[in-house]
Amino acid sequence: MSKQLIKNETMSIKKLYLKNSPCCKVTFRVSKTAANNAKSIHLVGDFNDWNLQATEMNALKSGEFTALVELDTGKAEYQFRYLYDGKHWINDDEADGYATNGIDGENFIVRV
Repeated sequence: MSKQLIKNETMSIKKLYLKNSPCCKVTFRVSKTAANNAKSIHLVGDFNDWNLQATEMNALKSGEFTALVELDTGKAEYQFRYLYDGKHWINDDEADGYATNGIDGENFIVRV
């Protein structure tokens, strides 16, 4: 699988902390520009055991892709990447941090 880095104007991560709950709703967004005519994008991370098919992002009419994931705030940080069309890893430089993955570069971190 190839790796490509998309610049920050094309990705975003929004967090909504829930009152009376140890969860945070996190919305991951890939813009139309970053999607680059992808047919599918999957959000892959330790929150879904790095399952390549578990979290398919929703394709919007605007050309953007989004995924909403509830993360336990007790863990504090999660690693993730985006998989385009089952072939290309695309990383997000809007992430809260970075971690070497020991395979082909970096995973990205979202902190809750």
